[in-house]
Order: sequence, then C-alpha cells, then structure tokens
Amino acid sequence: MSAETLYPLQNGIGNMVRSLFPESAFFINPTLGLVSVVILVSVLAAFLILLERKVVAHFQVRLGPMRVGYHGILQPLADGLKLLFKEILKPKGADSFIFYLAPMLPLTATFLIMVIMPFDHHLQLADPAGGVLYVLGVSGLTVLGILLGGWSSNNKLSLLGAMRAGAQMISFEISLALIMLLIVMLSGTASLREIVLSQQGLIFDWWIFKLPFLGILSFIMYLVASTAELNRTPFDLAEAESELTAGYHTEYSGMGFAMFFFAEFVNMFISAGLATTFFLGGFLPPLIGISFVDGLLNAIPGFLWFFGKTFFVVFIYMWFRWTFPRLRVDQLMSLEWKMLLPANLLLLMMGAVFMVLGWAG
Repeated sequence: MSAETLYPLQNGIGNMVRSLFPESAFFINPTLGLVSVVILVSVLAAFLILLERKVVAHFQVRLGPMRVGYHGILQPLADGLKLLFKEILKPKGADSFIFYLAPMLPLTATFLIMVIMPFDHHLQLADPAGGVLYVLGVSGLTVLGILLGGWSSNNKLSLLGAMRAGAQMISFEISLALIMLLIVMLSGTASLREIVLSQQGLIFDWWIFKLPFLGILSFIMYLVASTAELNRTPFDLAEAESELTAGYHTEYSGMGFAMFFFAEFVNMFISAGLATTFFLGGFLPPLIGISFVDGLLNAIPGFLWFFGKTFFVVFIYMWFRWTFPRLRVDQLMSLEWKMLLPANLLLLMMGAVFMVLGWAG
C-alpha cells in the first residue's frame, strides 16, 4: 500500500470550506492556514519562554515565575504586554531603515518554515518537493537579520556580536546541511512529509535506528550543530553577557527586542521539529510489533506524537543550556571545521556505502 493511500494529504476543515464555499475556497483556505500559523507561533513563543524559565528554575532548585496567574502561567503575557507598550529607542547614528527592518527577518523566517512543517499527515500548509532546500534557504534570513541588526546599531559590541553570530551560524549550517543531505539520500526525497513517511513501520524504521550506529551518531551531531545554529549555550558567543552585554540586540527595546526574542525561541522549536522529522519518525507512532499495543499507539493523533517528540528535543536543548559552560570562539570554530565537518563528510560516504550494501533499510 502506498504512502499516499495510508496517509492522504487531506484536511477536514479545508474539505468543509470547499463544499460550503466552492468559489471562494481557494482564498479562504490559505487565509485560514496562515492565521493558524500566526496563532501557533504566538502561542509557542509564549509557552516556550515560560517552559524554559520553569525548567531552569527546577535545574537550580527554585520555583521560577509564580506571581502572574496560577504558577506564573500568565507571565509571558505580562512580559509581552510590557514590551508592546515600551518605547522603541534608536541609538544616535544608527541606520534607521535597517535598524527597524532587522528584527523582522528572523521572525519572518520562522513563519516561512512553519508553513511546511508536517505536524500530521493532514496538518501541513504546504509540501514542496524541495522542502529541505527551502528550509536551508529560508534560514538564511535569520543570519541576515542578526548581521543587519548588529551593524545598523552603531555599537561596537553589537557589531562584534553580529559578526560572531554570522561566522558561527554560517559555519555550522554546513554541517546541518550535510546531515540533512544524508537523510535525503537515504529516504530518496527532499519533501519533509515524504521523509516522515519513509520511516513507516516499527520504531526501528526511524532513521535514528534504521541506519546502524550511524543514525544515532548523526542525531547527536545534529543536536550539537543545531545548538550552535541557535546561538544557545554552550555556543552563545554572539550574545555573551560577560563580554558583549547582550550582543547583536543590545540596542533594541520594545517590540524590536521582542521580535528577536520570540524568533529565538520559535527557532528552537523548529530545530527540534526538524530533528523529529528527520530522525524520530515525525508524526508516526513508535510501534513495537505487538498488535494490542500498536493499536493503542495508532489511536493517538499524529500531531500529539509530533509535539511530544519535539518537546522532548526542546528539553534536551534546555538541558544543554543550563548544564555546560560557554566555549571560547577558537574552540567553537575548531569544533566545526576540525571535527564536525570532516565527521559529517565521512558519515555521508559511509551512508552511501550502507545504501549500496543494502544495510540502510
């Protein structure tokens, strides 16, 4: 049975709109999809900010936000309202147009990537055939926004933070691209949805297990490279507080700072979602080959599996941040160019050998 037969790309709401408004469905459905993505990004940003503050609090044996709402659940809303009404200040000598444009670019990149994220077999706004290439191309907007923000601020610390971020993100993006290329080669497709469907079957058909030993190794290397791509500890040299105040967004306040801040957290979810898509079976349940258990696992909606796996990876990112000390710049670059890049090239060749010998599937 084909993948399309098992998981047809349909949506109940979209079908209802097409039946009720056949003439306007071509406009209503995309609008509903875009509004859904905007709401999802907004809710995710607020939830992830609260989640990280609670996680770090428990790591440090304290409570975290507790005052606004039950157990501090409304704290992100209070912070968002504060930033919304806070005055936006522009440094003297800053390039006004670029200064105000820069925070919009990383946030725009998050929306563009969320559009093609396969949350379930019927929950995906678009599924381009070259989805992996699309992700790599659109993610460049984040780097561009950071570079423009640091340069336009007319602040030497912001510029230094932006240059660090640009060098770091461009360097580690090479390793990320090679890891994604490995999965594209193994699955035979660059569509994110088809990559998920290539892992149908038992839990051992997920790419983290399907490629003997190399799958787990490539997953670990993805976590390291994506942590550096996100500028998170232990690779947060772009905004090292002890050296650069706040790095590239030092001069930003109000909604300008909020856009950088929200994009940072939603990008963490996107990186975790891509890890789920490439290695952990995406929205597929972890079947184990026992009929009764598999029936129960199949009864759980796919999007719940996707979000559960994704938040597991998000927790790993948070664990990294509040456990490891920050690396020096030279150590960071050595990690990429002397270790990760050669290892990824070797991994790609070994993956090709495994495919030729028939050990990869």
